[in-house]
Amino acid sequence: PTYAAVVMYIKNRRWDGVPFIMKAGKALNERKAEVRIQFHKPPGSDFMFGCHEVLHNELVMRLQPKEAIYVKTNVKEPGLHTNLITTELDLSYHDRFVNLKNPSAYSRLLLEVLRGKQATFVRDDELLAAWEIVTPLLKEIESKKVEPNLYKFGARGPKEADTLIKNAGYVYDSTYEWKQQ
Repeated sequence: PTYAAVVMYIKNRRWDGVPFIMKAGKALNERKAEVRIQFHKPPGSDFMFGCHEVLHNELVMRLQPKEAIYVKTNVKEPGLHTNLITTELDLSYHDRFVNLKNPSAYSRLLLEVLRGKQATFVRDDELLAAWEIVTPLLKEIESKKVEPNLYKFGARGPKEADTLIKNAGYVYDSTYEWKQQ
């Protein structure tokens, strides 16, 4: 299979009940790597804005392509009416740092190797923890002969992945598109 979607939870007081959703795949509709934090819907917002559906605010850290940090947020449209619009607070690196070259991740990694720095590499305890998470999953897939869920080339992934993350509480907004300059 060339796609994986996983919902994980950390058992401690700070992160209890917070889903961590990871997705990765090939032949998808877009190539990207990002961390997306979706905030709870503000209490009372449905009453405040009446018939408008209030979307979730999100903090997005896009690692590639075109690095950026932006907050997708709902704001009242300027004027006398109570119209809600979705907009961004946006720090796009290629727009903000026009005259500076941002080397690729591999270039930075190779430079760290040449400098003898190990800060950007995975520590052995991190690697062991990752295998403690993945190994039981791989064993179950192998023992139960789990068949992969197929998806069309250029899709967002299999429909079952959307169901999985929806059940974890994530609300996908198909109407919003980040308009990078």
